[in-house]
Amino acid sequence: MMIIPPSLPDAPVAEGILNTVGHTPLVRFGRFLDEPSVELFAKLEAMNPGGSAKDRPALQMLNHAIAAGEIDESTTIVESSSGNMGIGLAQACRYYGLQLICVVDPHAQPQNIAIMRALGAQIEQVSEPFGGSYLSARLMRVRQLLHSTPASFWPNQYANLQNPQAHFEGTIREIDEALNGDFDFLFVATSSTGTARGCRDYLRSKGRNVKVVAVDAEGSVLFGGKLGERLIPGLGAGRKPRLAKDQTFDEVRRVSDFDCVVGCRRAADREAVLVGGSAGGVLEVVRSMQSELMGRRCVAILHDSGARYMDTVYNDDWVQSKLGVAPEQLAARVSMHGDMLQAM
Repeated sequence: MMIIPPSLPDAPVAEGILNTVGHTPLVRFGRFLDEPSVELFAKLEAMNPGGSAKDRPALQMLNHAIAAGEIDESTTIVESSSGNMGIGLAQACRYYGLQLICVVDPHAQPQNIAIMRALGAQIEQVSEPFGGSYLSARLMRVRQLLHSTPASFWPNQYANLQNPQAHFEGTIREIDEALNGDFDFLFVATSSTGTARGCRDYLRSKGRNVKVVAVDAEGSVLFGGKLGERLIPGLGAGRKPRLAKDQTFDEVRRVSDFDCVVGCRRAADREAVLVGGSAGGVLEVVRSMQSELMGRRCVAILHDSGARYMDTVYNDDWVQSKLGVAPEQLAARVSMHGDMLQAM
């Protein structure tokens, strides 16, 4: 099986859709914050062809396994995903002619499942958590499928070092080169911790004096957190992934589901950009830290687009029924000045 070599970032024509992974825009968000001395740049990973940052490790893990002879034309790929990794793998598997079985849970966005199916993936959905964790239930089903499916391969985004390596070689390198290494803070959502780990390792290797702020969900067990209910997919974990073992960052900030909704709505209102749930949480952390960031240059990695969250994050009825917040309360929080936010 031949791996498609990457195109150069300024190539006029890409040789196949997989060659459009990466080289996503870095956009100055000059309206989102209230403090004008804070420079905020957003890395828009939704501009990857599969719509998220997960396109990078999905392709990297497959290419590495193909090069190592672990995958051939007869292999069935089996993976667990809350949505975005499944889409990235579905796209790459379809291009390479590989079968994919993706294990999801009830928190996966219906539109994400539909996209995976449209790209030829077979969907397996667990219905109940195991030990209080949907991730544990998904991983148990993955192991059952590996046992029952001949010539199957598990990329295992939760332990595969090619996950952070994809961000080491791509995401953070692109940011660093675009800003000539001149930035002070990097804000990144955590789940498998692949993005945060790869970015941190690159910055250390370059000797950059950049603080990496890991954004985690309330109800996530990462970084010593306590297990609880979470409704925003792709942020936090109900079971600590192997990649997260012994990982430390300069700072960890936790966000609620409501924080994520507020950040998404404010990005739409102030920047005319629809961002996904975890991205809203990242942006809201930046906003909550404005007094600490005065005069600093900050970068926020925004993992996906809000286009797939129309029925949840951007739906007032969903916010009221699931989070207990009325539309007028939500609007007041979205418009709240940063000084008031920090006092909460």
